Amino acid sequence: MHMRTERNFVNGQFIEPASAALIAVYNPATEALLGHVSGATAEEATAAVDAAAAAQKVWGKLTSIERGEHLRALATALEDRAEAIGAALAAESGKSVSDASNEARYAAQITRYHAEWARRIEGEIIPSDSPDENLFLHREPIGVVACLIPFNYPVYTLLRKIAPALIAGNTVVVRPSNNTPTSAFEIARAVQQSGMPAGVINILIMDHATAAAVCTHKAVGLITLTGSVNAGRIVLDYCKANIAKPSLELGGKTPAIIEADADLEAAASAIIASKTTHCGQLCTAVERVYVQESIYEQFLGLLKTKIANVKFGDRATDANLMGPLVNASSQKNIHAMVQRAVAQGAILESGGVLPQGPGHFYPPTLLSGCRQDMEIVQEEIFGPVLPVLKYRDIDEALAMANDHQFGLASVLYTENYRTAQKIANAIEAGELYVNRTPADPYQGYHAGWKRSGLGGDDGKHGMLEFTQTRLVVMKY
Repeated sequence: MHMRTERNFVNGQFIEPASAALIAVYNPATEALLGHVSGATAEEATAAVDAAAAAQKVWGKLTSIERGEHLRALATALEDRAEAIGAALAAESGKSVSDASNEARYAAQITRYHAEWARRIEGEIIPSDSPDENLFLHREPIGVVACLIPFNYPVYTLLRKIAPALIAGNTVVVRPSNNTPTSAFEIARAVQQSGMPAGVINILIMDHATAAAVCTHKAVGLITLTGSVNAGRIVLDYCKANIAKPSLELGGKTPAIIEADADLEAAASAIIASKTTHCGQLCTAVERVYVQESIYEQFLGLLKTKIANVKFGDRATDANLMGPLVNASSQKNIHAMVQRAVAQGAILESGGVLPQGPGHFYPPTLLSGCRQDMEIVQEEIFGPVLPVLKYRDIDEALAMANDHQFGLASVLYTENYRTAQKIANAIEAGELYVNRTPADPYQGYHAGWKRSGLGGDDGKHGMLEFTQTRLVVMKY
């Protein structure tokens, strides 16, 4: 990849940088410098919000079907540019080029999906208690939305947030992750190619202070974040300035409950795939496994065999390898968590050794003999480390799964419909996947309980996050 400096995208144009501040972008598999992006100044970021606010006055007045046509044009441009977006994403994230290009195509699919809400955003007519009176509930755009994008699926998540915001009549200012910014500017080129009106989508790289200036700008009415609990708390502080609406998808610690009647082979394969896809850097990746005691040894053996078959390395050379973690601090923190787990009595079945050589790699790691009170079971790992625990009966499994600060996704493997129904009605999580691992269907609703978030993404309910209501009381 040739070395270049990416510029921020404001009001339909790539702008000349106002400051010399540059953010370096590295390949996490090789640690090679890929290039630089210009850090936006607070003035540039404020100008971007102003541009979005001005554009929203026009964009919000278009018919929703016209906005839908613009989204469909953007989806087509994303597909046209999928290889270029994928090349940038693969280099900055350590994904394979195939996975990264497919992420761009999947982003185009969710954009098309949200375009379909054009004729389906509905208000309500509500009976009044008074004669000669009607109550009309309208759904209206909020205004300018600040979108804070994570590093793990930065192309898909960017469209997952902006597509519903736009169809509802809002405009957006996007802050990509500083770890994975170059793919966002390839998306900006697709935005230009699609003929999207200037100012509707603005994409800027920011430090924390500049992001704070955007999020507290008086025109920002909603802040949507996918990130950590700590980042969510910071966003809630930003929301205080304007009493802006938060939409937060935060940490996860997906429990997988494995009943004795489950298809153990299928469950073990799916769990190892979930844990090692993108080096375990998925909000919904299985993060703790609860196994019924009568099959514990058998299932642990299956996990151990399957995890041993996963090799790590640079996916640019072999797409079948497991890629790297996002950066050196992530690698260091995950290894320290594993060491503390072993010190607390967990048994290292596989992995757990810091690799030599370049790249932020960590081996797929399996820990048995874990207890519910261990840090490795209570805190999000966000890496390829799997703690395994045993339980006596389904009530104990449910209690352990629910004894947690997080409640994003959950998994159950069983062939018994009574067990499935029991867990479906009692699991304290926004999602339950029965006999499969999580995949966030975009027509569903991806929303966390407890510290896993407020509001959510996807489907009708995710789109309605980006609206506010107006009640009209009409006396006649």
